[in-house]
Amino acid sequence: MPKDYYETLGVPRDVGEKELKSAFRKLAMKHHPDRNQGDKEAETRFKEIGNAYEVLKDPKKRAVYDQYGHAGLGQGGAGGPGFGGGPGGGFGDIFEEFFGDIFGGGGGRGGRGANNRGEDFRYDLTVTLETVMNGAEERLRIPTIVACDSCKGSGSKSGSGPETCSTCGGVGQVRTQQGFFSIARPCSACSGQGKIIRNPCSACRGQGRQRSEKTLTVKIPPGVDTGTRIRLSGEGGAGMNGGPAGDLFIMIEVSNHAMFERYGADLLCHVPVTMVQAALGGKLEVPTLRGRARLTLPAGTQTGRRLALRGKGLPQLNRPGVVGDLVVEVRIETPVNLSKRQKELLEEFAKCSKEDCQPESNSFLGKVKDFLDKMSS
Repeated sequence: MPKDYYETLGVPRDVGEKELKSAFRKLAMKHHPDRNQGDKEAETRFKEIGNAYEVLKDPKKRAVYDQYGHAGLGQGGAGGPGFGGGPGGGFGDIFEEFFGDIFGGGGGRGGRGANNRGEDFRYDLTVTLETVMNGAEERLRIPTIVACDSCKGSGSKSGSGPETCSTCGGVGQVRTQQGFFSIARPCSACSGQGKIIRNPCSACRGQGRQRSEKTLTVKIPPGVDTGTRIRLSGEGGAGMNGGPAGDLFIMIEVSNHAMFERYGADLLCHVPVTMVQAALGGKLEVPTLRGRARLTLPAGTQTGRRLALRGKGLPQLNRPGVVGDLVVEVRIETPVNLSKRQKELLEEFAKCSKEDCQPESNSFLGKVKDFLDKMSS
C-alpha cells in the first residue's frame, strides 16, 4: 500500500501552497542523495518526497488525489514525473528550491535531443529603486550544474565510455505500430539517451554532471520593474552527452522604498507641511532619487493636494529619454505640544477669523445643519 502523500511530507490535508513548498524543501535537502552518499534508504525517501510534492503542488492532481487517492492518479504512488532514476534525475527538483523555479525548456524526457540540453534556471534578484533609476552591474554567486571534472561529462569511468543502446540503436526512441499509426516513445532501456553507461563515474554516479557555483556579472538596465526577466544564454545547467547548456533567467523584484511609492514610471511622495506653510505658501524642498528639488507651495494648500515635478520620476525600460514624474502629495501636520503662548495666539486667530478663511469647514457645517433639520422635521 503506497504511503499517503500528506503523511510523506508531514503536512495537514488543508496545507497551503507556501507551507507545502517549505515542507518539501526541508525534507528534500535532508534526504538528497548528494548529502547521503551510498544511503539507499535516503534515496528511496527522496523519491517518495518528490513524488508526493509533484502531485500535491498541482491543483488538478491534488483534487483528484484528495477524492480518489492513489488509484485516481493511476500510478500506485510510484514513478511520479521528474523524480525517476534516468539521466538528469535528482537535479531539477532540488535546484528548483535553490533558484525559486525551473523553466520547462531543458531536461525533458520526450526524446534524445530534448534530454541533451541543460536545464533553464531561474534566479530571483531583489533590487532597490535607486538601481531602477540608475541601472547597475550586480555580481552574483549562483549555484549551477557543470560537466563532471572526473569524466569530462561522459558519465563513464576513465578508460571506458557510453555504449550505444541496442534496444533503440542509439536513436533514443522506440516506435510501435498501432493500426495505421506509428507511435514513438522514449526508449525505456536508455531513458531516451540513446546510450547506456556500463561503468558509471564514481564522482557523478554516471550523470556526467555535478553541482557547483559560479560568479556572474549581470547588467541591470534602468527602468526595470518587478517581473522583468533578464536572459543569460548558456548560463543554465550543463548539457548531457555534449548537448548545449540551458539558459539562466534573472527575475527582478523591486523592493519597497521608505520614501517613495512607485506607479509605473511615476513616483509618489507624501510630504508633511506645517499649518503656517500651507496657509501662507512658499518654497518647499522635497527629496528625489537624484538629490533634492524645490517647488512652489501655493497659499491656502489643503491636505491631499498633489503637485507634480516633471521628469523627476523613473526612466522607462528600453525607452531612452522617457522619464516619469515625481508627484508630491501634501499632508498638513496639526501642531502638538503647544505652549501657553501658542495656544493664546491660536485662540486669538480663531476669534478674528472670518467664514471665508475656512470655506470647506463652514460648507460642511452648513450641510450638517440642513441634514439634521430635515431629519427632525
